[in-house]
Amino acid sequence: MTHSGTTTALTTGSGREVRPWPALWSLVLGFFMILVDSTIVSVANPAILRGLDTDINSVIWVTSAYLLAYATPLLIAGRLGDRFGPKNLFLIGLTVFTLASLLCGLAPTIEMLIAARVLQGLGAAMMTPQTMAVITRIFPPDKRGAAMGLWGATAGVATLVGPILGGVLVDGLGWEWIFFINLPIGVLAFVLVSRNVPKLATNTHRFDWLGVVLSAVGLFLLVFGLQEGESYDWGTIAGPISVWGLIIAGIVVLVGFVVWQRFNRGEPLLPLSLFRDRNFSLANAAITTVGVAITGMSLPIVFYFQTVRGLTPTQSALMLVPMAAITILLAPVVGKIIDRINPRNLAIFGMLALAGSFVWYAAIMTPDTPIWQLLFPAALLGLANAGIWAPISNTATRNLPVKVAGAGSGVFNTTRQIGAVLGSASIAALMEGRLSAELGGGAAGGSADFGGGQLPEQLQAGFAAAMGQSLLLPAAAALVGAIIVAFFAKPTFTQKWSTDGKPATAATAVQEPAAETPAGSQA
Repeated sequence: MTHSGTTTALTTGSGREVRPWPALWSLVLGFFMILVDSTIVSVANPAILRGLDTDINSVIWVTSAYLLAYATPLLIAGRLGDRFGPKNLFLIGLTVFTLASLLCGLAPTIEMLIAARVLQGLGAAMMTPQTMAVITRIFPPDKRGAAMGLWGATAGVATLVGPILGGVLVDGLGWEWIFFINLPIGVLAFVLVSRNVPKLATNTHRFDWLGVVLSAVGLFLLVFGLQEGESYDWGTIAGPISVWGLIIAGIVVLVGFVVWQRFNRGEPLLPLSLFRDRNFSLANAAITTVGVAITGMSLPIVFYFQTVRGLTPTQSALMLVPMAAITILLAPVVGKIIDRINPRNLAIFGMLALAGSFVWYAAIMTPDTPIWQLLFPAALLGLANAGIWAPISNTATRNLPVKVAGAGSGVFNTTRQIGAVLGSASIAALMEGRLSAELGGGAAGGSADFGGGQLPEQLQAGFAAAMGQSLLLPAAAALVGAIIVAFFAKPTFTQKWSTDGKPATAATAVQEPAAETPAGSQA
C-alpha cells in the first residue's frame, strides 16, 4: 500500500476495492474546514460586533454556541456512524455545516448568526468522529500511524491558516467571507468523499435512545457550566440555578448514563468494553490533558502579542508559523515511524516538549524581549505537536474492533473537546486572577478589558508577567499528560490486521464481522 493510494488489495465486505489514501485525503479536507472555522471566527469578533451593532456578550456567544453544539453530540455522532455508516454521517454533517456557513454569512442579526452557528456545530459534530473511524476501519494497524500523521498535520496547517486567512478576509472583504469561504470547500469535499470513501458495513441493532438523552443532557450541562462559568462569576445564572449546580447536575447525569450503559441488555450507546483496552483508556485521559494545554495556551500568548507588543492579529498568527511549519513537516514522518516503534516514546517526548515550550514562553514574555526570540518556543511547540497527535490517536484506536470504531472515535473526540472546554474556562479564570495580582484591583474585570490595542507602557510589564504566569497551567496539564502516556502498553507490530484481531490476508482485511467483538485488554 502506498500513500498515493493507487495500489491496494484491501476490500470492503461487498468485495469493492478500497483505496485508503484517496479516501483519507477526501475526509481530511472536510476536517480541515472544521478546524479552520473554529480559529477563523475569533479574529473576526470585533468586526462582527461592529457589523451587527451588538455587544461583546452576544459576540462571545457566536463562539460559545458553536462549541456547545459541537461538543454535546460527539458521542452520539460516533455511534450513529457505526449504525448508518461513517460515510453517510460525514456527508450529512458536511451538508449541514456548509449550508449553515451560508446562513452565517447572510445573517442580518446577531441572533440569527448564533442560531446558524449552532447548526454549524451540529454539522461539525457529525463529521469529526467519522474521520478517525474510517482510518480505523480501512487502514491496518501497522499502516495506521501514517494516516494518523496526516490527521495530526491537518491540525497544524489549520492552526496557521485560520487566523491568517481570517485577518485577510475580514480586512479585505468583510467578516461574512470567513463563512462564505466554506462553500466551495464544502462542495469539493462532498464530491471527493462521495467518490473516494467506501461504504462500510453498518450495525442494524436497536438504538439506545435513553443513552442518547442521558449523554446529551449530561454533556450539555457540564460543558455549558464549564464554558460559561466565568461569564457568571461562577455564581448564580438565574433564580436558584447556579454554575456549580449545572456542573454537578451534569456529572450526576453522566454517572447515570454510565450506569445505564453497564446494565443495558440491548445495544448500549457506549460499549464499556472499549475501556477494557488499557491503551484506549489511557489515550482518552491523555488527549484530555492535550485539550486543556493547547486551548489554554493560545489566549495568554495572543493577548501578549497584541496587547503588550502591539502586533496585529495577522502578525500574531505569523509568530506561530514555526509551530505550524514544523508540525506539517514532521507529523507525516512521525506517522510512519510509529508503525515500527513504540509510540509511547514519541508521545512522552511530545508532552514534555509541550510543557517546555510553555515554560520557555513564560520565561521570556516581557515587554522588551526581541521578537525573533519568541520564534524559538514556537518551534519547540511544533516539535511537540508532531509528537503528540499521531502517537496518542493511533494508540487509542489501534485495538478497537471495527464494529465499534465510530463509538471509540466519538469517545476520543468528546474527551478531547471536554479538555478544551476545561482549558478555556480555567485559563480565563487564572488570567483574571493573575492580572488582578500584577496590576491591582483595577484589573479585576479580567482580560476582556484589554482588547483595545497596545497597553500604556507602565502597564505592559505587569500584564506580560500575568500572561507568562498563566502559561504555567497548560504546562502543568502537559506534564500530567506525559505521566499518563508513560503507562501506554507497547503494541504488537508483527500481527496482521483483521476485524476480529486474528491474522488475516490483505484481501479480507476490511471485511466486517457479523457481530460486535468486545475490545480486548492489553497488558
